[in-house]
Amino acid sequence: MNREVIFAQTLEKVKELAKEQGNCVSEEQVREAFAPLQMDNDQIQLVFDYLVKHKVGIGQPVNLDDYLSEKERDYLQDYLDELKGLPTYSKGEIEAMTLSAMAGERQAQKSLVEVYLKDVADVARLYAGQGVLLEDLIGEGNVALALGAGMLGSLENPEEAPGMLMKLVMDAMEDYIQENNANEKTDQKVAQQVNRIAEKARELAEELHRKVTPQELAQETGISLKSIQEAMRMSGFRIEDIEYAEDSL
Repeated sequence: MNREVIFAQTLEKVKELAKEQGNCVSEEQVREAFAPLQMDNDQIQLVFDYLVKHKVGIGQPVNLDDYLSEKERDYLQDYLDELKGLPTYSKGEIEAMTLSAMAGERQAQKSLVEVYLKDVADVARLYAGQGVLLEDLIGEGNVALALGAGMLGSLENPEEAPGMLMKLVMDAMEDYIQENNANEKTDQKVAQQVNRIAEKARELAEELHRKVTPQELAQETGISLKSIQEAMRMSGFRIEDIEYAEDSL
């Protein structure tokens, strides 16, 4: 196994360890994890910088609110203020509620969701800053929480419920981030293709001193007619140097 693969695997293990420890690791734990790679102090410092950037505290937990925008902090505060109006329960009451939820009682499941709403907000703070809105992360997490409350019947004891619910919440947020990033990449590729074809159309239009047809553009540039027509549609038929005759679409 090459050094790069070992480094990446070690980094993921350290991040997982941090999650188990309240999103925090000690310098000693990091140095011990990377010891087989024989990294010097400058290289280890780069690892520390990377971890802090990704919300992992070194020696002490980071302040997650520092990673939020002012708008997100305001939204989070308003959201948490709303949650203060919900009932509070003792540990025993929550356990009894969980047992009832496991038995399929709808009201118990609904009440259990309310118990963990604040936890969803806390998890969302961990995933903020990755190209999606905090409120959307909380929304995705709350949906996963509600669905999870109806799935507790598969558990053997109530102590497993918090772990299962938060795992579902985290998975939902990670899936949402990945989907959003994938959509952004697709949008960027579409925009690049539209811009490329628009530029080629402009160049040919300048040569001919008039707008060009998709067929002419395809013939002169070697770009397939299908790609040109797709770019035309994606732009909302607003590539100004292309003639939009109905028989050319």
